[in-house]
Amino acid sequence: MKTDILIAGAGFAGAVCAERFADAGKRVLVIEKRAHVGGNAFDEPDAHGVLVHRYGPHIFHTKCRAVFEYLSRFTEWLPYEHRVLAQVDGKLLPFPINRDTLNRLYGLSLNETGAAQFLEEVRQPRAAIRSSEDLVLSSVGHDLCEKFFRNYTRKQWGLDLSELSAGVAGRIPVRTNQDDRYFTDEYQFMPRDGYSALFQRLLDHKNISVELGADFFDERDKIKAGLTIYTGPLDAYFGSCLGPLPYRSLRFEHEHLSSTARFQPVGQVNYPNDFDYTRITEFKHLTGQAHAGTSIMREYPQVEGDPYYPIPRPANEALAGQYRDLAATEKDVIFVGRLAQYRYLNMDQAVGAALKAADSVLNLSYSAQGA
Repeated sequence: MKTDILIAGAGFAGAVCAERFADAGKRVLVIEKRAHVGGNAFDEPDAHGVLVHRYGPHIFHTKCRAVFEYLSRFTEWLPYEHRVLAQVDGKLLPFPINRDTLNRLYGLSLNETGAAQFLEEVRQPRAAIRSSEDLVLSSVGHDLCEKFFRNYTRKQWGLDLSELSAGVAGRIPVRTNQDDRYFTDEYQFMPRDGYSALFQRLLDHKNISVELGADFFDERDKIKAGLTIYTGPLDAYFGSCLGPLPYRSLRFEHEHLSSTARFQPVGQVNYPNDFDYTRITEFKHLTGQAHAGTSIMREYPQVEGDPYYPIPRPANEALAGQYRDLAATEKDVIFVGRLAQYRYLNMDQAVGAALKAADSVLNLSYSAQGA
């Protein structure tokens, strides 16, 4: 079998590359191991008709206008600003930490200046920021670290804050105002018809063929391609010849509640210190769907299972660097996406990386700078 472009994986990285090359007149074959396109962003109505994200909540947000405008060709949007509460000391408190969090947790009445002064007094400065523990303690001090961060991190990653790179905690801001949005990006939306519809439109091109339920490693030797785009786990491509790269997996527990239209006040509630799960998502907040009942999902991080998150710690990054050196020697193969780059990429960053990869081959100027 011959094709111009062979793509392993039909998540954001693979689907965007497929569309870009197909639009440029290339014949594209996408091989996807799962029975559906969309990767972990796949959504579908559950048995009760509520649109749910099968593999955990996916909230679209970006600062990059080029990424937003590109995806806008394949979906209309619903405005949505994600808000998260954390259950701490029996209270549901805004997270990321802001002024209201401090006031309600400690029974204070701080203004913005007072909140900044409070944080300055409790923070424990570090001479060097080498880990997420260093970053959190230098930002919010011991008590807030223990209440909001340490146990959640142990559940999420199976590691202590001190064992994770600073960039993990660096993704979470600390605010002295009352902004309770999880993200502050300029573009915050959800696809009006869902992610699966977006992916179907991305891949609806005469030059694109998609094979579902097919394993790239079983099929690649049967296909002659001018270029391969690989979006799977970086180490798997090389048979884990240097040792396995660690990834964190997840287990999801979906539940429909027919007797109530709303289960919790926001789309996501975190449980840093209680229960084995890290968070509960209620999807109707995200989608704006009207339904007499509601569907929720509890999320349990685990070691075994499909890879979801590269684990950001120095030893893993060093091993990933060795695999990237191998990848650089592969002729006519591009590695793109969260798993293939072993990077904790948000959706918009994965789209930006895919646009950049395709444009570099096609010598186009559909820039995604800033993604």
